[in-house]
Amino acid sequence: MKSRHRGIHLFRFAGVDVFLHWYWFLFAAFEITNRANSYSSLAWNAAEYLSLFFFVLVHEYGHALACRQVGGTANEIMLWPLGGMAYVVPPLRPGATLWSNVAGPLVNVVLLVVLTPPGIALDRFFKLARRAPDVHAFLLALIAINVLLLAFNLLPIYPLDGGQIIRCLLWFVVGRTRSLMAAVTIGFAGVAGLLYLSLRLRSIWMAVLALFILASCWGGLREARILTRLSELPRREGFACPSCNAAPPAGNYWKCSRCAKAFDTFQNRATCPNCGVEYPATMCLDCRKQHPMSEWVVHAPEPIGA
Repeated sequence: MKSRHRGIHLFRFAGVDVFLHWYWFLFAAFEITNRANSYSSLAWNAAEYLSLFFFVLVHEYGHALACRQVGGTANEIMLWPLGGMAYVVPPLRPGATLWSNVAGPLVNVVLLVVLTPPGIALDRFFKLARRAPDVHAFLLALIAINVLLLAFNLLPIYPLDGGQIIRCLLWFVVGRTRSLMAAVTIGFAGVAGLLYLSLRLRSIWMAVLALFILASCWGGLREARILTRLSELPRREGFACPSCNAAPPAGNYWKCSRCAKAFDTFQNRATCPNCGVEYPATMCLDCRKQHPMSEWVVHAPEPIGA
């Protein structure tokens, strides 16, 4: 195993590297021992906690594989003490982004369909509540975990799946920038609600989660403001990003990594006019992807009969 991004590399499956944040072990030890009275043995507590993160992992794989299905990039999943995160970059289309976000909760729906009927049948047929109370409690816990994961992720709070889904639906109507701003605004209201609930319930973990979501909302707000400024800039004709088809802004918005001078890479053909460094690829300020300058050029259609 190797450490990366403050995490331990667990394995690679379907082209996706899975990492486990080292804080996970501290949180696991606290949760397992804190709920010692739930079962007759701590082994059941450990099994329940591991099941939680197995379901989280499958949920995140749903996001990653759906993103790849629509032509996006998804090659890393990080498991945190309070959940997981799939690092996905879907194409800048509302439909593609929507599917990438919906796929995670759909995995939990499928798991509920698979687990609930057999669990109920086993409980009734073998009278597990009386004969095997630990098995009975474990099966109920598996169902409850998926219900809670599904309900929590569908909360309309950015960047949870529910907030992302709202953003994608609004994207169809008001565009990428305004939809992000609206989703972030709703997210801030949701964070206030979670903080209030954490105070009422005296839950430190809910407060930590709310603060994590608050940081994500703040990042989303900054991104929305950047996109707003980008949308107001004059655009250069004759060029378009091969990934998102956006024309690049005209001006000194690219920074040389050697001399730190800003320059217009399209005016200077990807060469810094100050120190002469040539760049093999140019980054799109809209979608953040890089392509060689030759792929940016928009060729005018040839006249008929030429």
